[in-house]
Parts: sequence; C-alpha cells; structure tokens
Amino acid sequence: MQTEYFIVLAVSVAAPLVLSFSKKMDFYKYPSRLIVAILVPFIIFTIWDVFVTARGHWSFNPLYTVGFKILGLPIEEILFFIIIPFCGLFTWESVKYFTRNMKAEDK
Repeated sequence: MQTEYFIVLAVSVAAPLVLSFSKKMDFYKYPSRLIVAILVPFIIFTIWDVFVTARGHWSFNPLYTVGFKILGLPIEEILFFIIIPFCGLFTWESVKYFTRNMKAEDK
C-alpha cells in the first residue's frame, strides 16, 4: 500500500497535534523550542539521508511510498524529520507538565 508511510506519520502526529493547543500546557506559546527541535534534526538527518541514499547504503521501498521525492528522498521521509521531533518535544513537555502538577498536588 503506497500510503502506508503517510498513514503511520498521520497516526503518530494526530493526538500530539490536537493536544498541543491545550491552554493548560502552554506548548503552543513557545514556538522557538519547536523550531529548534525540528530544524536541527531536520537539517542533520536530511543531509545524512540524502548522502547515504545516493550512495546506495539506504533505500525506500516504492511499495510503501507515494513516489513524490524531494532531494531524492520520498516526501514521507522529509515529513518524518518534522513530525517525529514534534512528537518528541510534545511528549517531553507533557511529561514535564504532568510531573510538575503531580509534585504540586503532593504538597
């Protein structure tokens, strides 16, 4: 199924994207954190991925990607480097938020 990679990415980002606008967590109020969290790995891993893919060390099965490519990489791979850091930062901020609130309730 050519949309399988897209589906995995969509499922991965669905809940964090919706929940990131919670007024209680204030995740959306710190766009600089999000930009850094996405931009740094995006640049590093996109360069690395382009290089190793061009050398033949790494490849993507066309059965699971839609076929649209940027810099020789499937669009899904480019989106991966945006979506997964977003989810990682959201998870980190969620853990901080809930552990901070749990400590406050213990007092």
